[in-house]
Amino acid sequence: MPEVTVYSTKQCPYCRMVKAFLDKHGIAYRGIDAGADEQAAADLYRISGQLGVPVTVVGEEVIVGFDAPRLTEVFGAERGGDTFDVVILGAGPAGLTAAVYTARKSLSTLVISENIGGQAMESWAVENYMGYRMVTGEDLMNRFEEQARGANVRLELDRVTGVSRAPDGLFAVTTYAGQTFKARSVIVATGRQPRRLGVEGEEKFWGRGVSVCSTCDGPLFKGKDVAVVGGGNSAVTAALEMARIARSVHLIIRSQIRADPVYADRLGEHENITVHMPYTVTGLLGGEVLSGVRLKDTERGMERRLAVDGVFAEIGHEPNTAAVKDLVRLNDQAEIEVDENCQTAQAGIFAAGDVTSVRGKQIIIAAGEGAKAALQAHTYLMAGEAAAAAKVARPPLIPPHP
Repeated sequence: MPEVTVYSTKQCPYCRMVKAFLDKHGIAYRGIDAGADEQAAADLYRISGQLGVPVTVVGEEVIVGFDAPRLTEVFGAERGGDTFDVVILGAGPAGLTAAVYTARKSLSTLVISENIGGQAMESWAVENYMGYRMVTGEDLMNRFEEQARGANVRLELDRVTGVSRAPDGLFAVTTYAGQTFKARSVIVATGRQPRRLGVEGEEKFWGRGVSVCSTCDGPLFKGKDVAVVGGGNSAVTAALEMARIARSVHLIIRSQIRADPVYADRLGEHENITVHMPYTVTGLLGGEVLSGVRLKDTERGMERRLAVDGVFAEIGHEPNTAAVKDLVRLNDQAEIEVDENCQTAQAGIFAAGDVTSVRGKQIIIAAGEGAKAALQAHTYLMAGEAAAAAKVARPPLIPPHP
């Protein structure tokens, strides 16, 4: 095995996942903090062409981000084949809560996810989760994970590529790494993925100045000029935190600030934050790396350029439904439609959290929905067992006398 090196930053949750993956497989590695050492950041860019973390170097191989499927290909993994009462897709607040509840009902439980914590891991500060005045998203989700593992739940770091129903009534869950697991029921808690800006130059500068994770990549822009795009809670909190790191922060808002007043009111406390409203980003500029953005005034139609070294997109998220879209019913937002008990249109498949049609997209709501989905899955399985037992116990029919 060639030498393994992991470039990371202290606040990056996905960097910790890479290291946890390597630790799990007994792989020795050298960790380098690219956020604390300018030379390390320069080496990171020279080796990978990236201004983002994590980056894992394995000999000639360079793995960008927490790419669980690729890490599994390189370092290997156990094969599937087991059958579980419940297979949970996703390990965010909904998925981990569901796992704790199914385990407490003595249901054999497998959680499959590319990462642990989901979107919550990217939150700089969570101030509305009961029991905490303030906690980072990473710390909160570490508590969730600790409790799930303590409940004897099996977690697989992998990507689910498909779910199908076999003739025997069981669900077959296949993964990117080539594993197949059987399940008597499935809970979909795959959450959402960041929405891209969808403008000229985005692909070119992705990882070279454009990022969707300020907690991960923010330290690489210390003392530089950055832009945060969006007007919701995630955008405003990202701007507030980047104000402590960057030289200047430009908050670009299409129409109006939609963040809670408790966050929006703090913008005026930072002299290095400039709010541009109403503006949209129409293009990204630069050579090898990003050097600026093109802005358009949405009211007057005028365009101008703004010099920045980094752009953090915080314009919302899209649901992750690809693996089950052919089995369940989706609404016009591509969210999984569920009833009040988290049941989907497919018997035996339940869904919870931000991937569903439930309106509130909050950690505490996702956790509650995860608990509901777990309890409903238990009810579904017990009903199936009762029906099977009744069928076995039913006396044979005696044909009438002629």
